[in-house]
Formats: sequence, structure tokens, C-alpha cells
Amino acid sequence: MALVNLKTILAHASENGYAVGAFNVINDIFLEGIIEAAEATQSPVILNIAEVHLPYVTLENICPTIIRLAEKSNVPVCLNFDHGLTMDNIKRAIDNGFTSIMFDGSHYDLKENIERTKQVVELCHPKNISVEAELGAVGGDEGGKLLGSADPSKYTDLNQAVEFVRATNVDALAVAIGNSHGKYKGEPDLDFERLSILNKTLNIPLVLHGGSGISDDDFRKGIQLGIAKINYFTGMSEAALRSVENFMKEDLGNYNNFLLLMEQVKMSVKADVENQMRIFGSISKV
Repeated sequence: MALVNLKTILAHASENGYAVGAFNVINDIFLEGIIEAAEATQSPVILNIAEVHLPYVTLENICPTIIRLAEKSNVPVCLNFDHGLTMDNIKRAIDNGFTSIMFDGSHYDLKENIERTKQVVELCHPKNISVEAELGAVGGDEGGKLLGSADPSKYTDLNQAVEFVRATNVDALAVAIGNSHGKYKGEPDLDFERLSILNKTLNIPLVLHGGSGISDDDFRKGIQLGIAKINYFTGMSEAALRSVENFMKEDLGNYNNFLLLMEQVKMSVKADVENQMRIFGSISKV
């Protein structure tokens, strides 16, 4: 089937009480592992490509492959530009077939975040491209710096969120409730009361960034309280690195070991993604 936009894929998740995993694509190996996991579990899936990863991923090369795989797939696939920061790269993503743009204006003050997000919405909505935004400051660093933590003073504010959603007409909102990118410094301590109030008030799919390191129970509780999309990358990266480490301990005498190594990396990514899809409740939701 053709790529679907974020609004479509999250509407079904919200109506049926599960979350769609948004898994970062950094190369063909990760891409194939994620797609194979979605097809094996019959789970809708969101493919993220983050602006911070553009030094390692060429959109013009990988997007035709993604679109072709989505057209051949029997599961809904959304292609999301994650943490878009610059209008030039957002336009580049649109030109390469993305069906969702996550604009991150969280580092601006409320007024500036609203104005910049509105510009992205006005660009995307006429093209049937969904827009996700972020309000508050998710901890850590999406670029991969380790041991992130969240600042409670920067959690998503309810009154600001109401104003933001009304003014921008975004399709989904990434919230800051104690979640953090990368690996957590200590144990995650999510503010579920804040999440519950945001969910009851905003009437919009909510997004949890920093999914690697959160407990299964906390994921499930967050989904019950309105989380419809969960971003997840660090866990996949760690699974891939473990597979490389284990493989290198094996006999290196076989001429095609590198090919076998790449297959092991793909299978480790697939297994990790399948496990997360079970936790997120998206299995057999196609």
C-alpha cells in the first residue's frame, strides 16, 4: 500500500488503544529490519529519519527505497521527518515523499514556536502531509549523547499547550513529562498526572519521545493516558552493537563474514522492534 500520513495512522491507534512505534532509519539494514518486523507482526509502523542523522543518511538515495517497500508492504507505513529544525531540510523532506513532518521548535519561546510551527503547517497541510510539534523540552539529546535527564521546569505546560494546539492546528503533539532522548541518567520518572490532564484537555494524539529505557509498564500506562506514537532508536542501536560484538567473537575464517554480520545486525533490529511492537500493543492492528 502507499505511504499514509501521520494523522491517518494515529487516528486508528487512538481509537483502538495502542501506540504506533516510530523507529529511526539510518541505513538499508535498519530499514529492512523494521519493515520485516512490522509485516511479521502485522503492525502499523512509522519510519523516522531525523535531521540530526542527515550527515549519515542521504534522503535522495534512501527515500525511493522506502516508498517502494511501502507500496509492496501489507501494513500501513508512515514516513516521518523527525526533529526537523530548518525549513530548507523540511522542504527537502517534502520533495522526497515524506508524509509527516515533526517540527521541533521547543527551543524557542512560546510565541516563536507557534509562529514557526504555523509556517510548517501551512506548507504541509495543503499537500496532505501531517505535522507533529513539540512543546516543553524533552530531556537528553536526539543526536546520541548519553545519560540524558529531564528538567521538571521545562515540562509541557497545560495552558500553553491549549494555546499552542489551537493556534497551530498541528496533528500531534510531543510532550515533555519526564522523558529523555538517549539513555536515561537514573530511572525515568514520568509525570502521568500531567499526561492525563493534557490528554483530557487537548483532544489530539500525544507523542512520547525518548522511548528507549522506559519500562514496559510505564509504556502501557502512557498509552492508556493518550500516547499514540512512541519514538524509539537507542534500543535498536544497542541491539545492533551487541550483535556485532557477539559476532566478532566467532570464527573469522569465513570469506563472507561481513555479509553474515550485516544479516545478524538486521535480525537483531527486527527482534528488538518486534518486542517493542508487542509492548506498544500494535500487533495485529492492521
